[in-house]
Amino acid sequence: MELKEIMAISGHSGLFKFISQGRHGIIVESLIDGKKNNVSASAKVSALSDIAIFTDEAEVPLKDVFKKIREVENGVQAISHKVDDKELRKYFEKILPTYDRDRVYASDIKKVINWYNQLQSMNMLEILDLEEKEPEGKTETEEKK
Repeated sequence: MELKEIMAISGHSGLFKFISQGRHGIIVESLIDGKKNNVSASAKVSALSDIAIFTDEAEVPLKDVFKKIREVENGVQAISHKVDDKELRKYFEKILPTYDRDRVYASDIKKVINWYNQLQSMNMLEILDLEEKEPEGKTETEEKK
């Protein structure tokens, strides 16, 4: 499994594994309980590989933020996402010192920490080390032939 196969769905708690394209949306499986659901095409669905965190310089991919948390926590659980906002921001500052304090809300930090803890509890952090393969296409010389 790769990070691009793990989905966050607005209005649903937890993370989901992409199963297939359905007639009116997508079919996903909850990573928590294994239940399969049909998610409407109008629902806001984001692959974790497509999510990034705003910083003062640029956007940092969520994968890199997860790696930094894993490094700081030595691969164990991070703090609870249920602690107060001030403590969450202080913790996130250790992880990503240059995060944009105006555009990254406490709710965003809660999601990131909750998702990390879910992946860690399911021993799925190794997906952070998988390199995303470049799509195989023709090289310039092959195209000219």
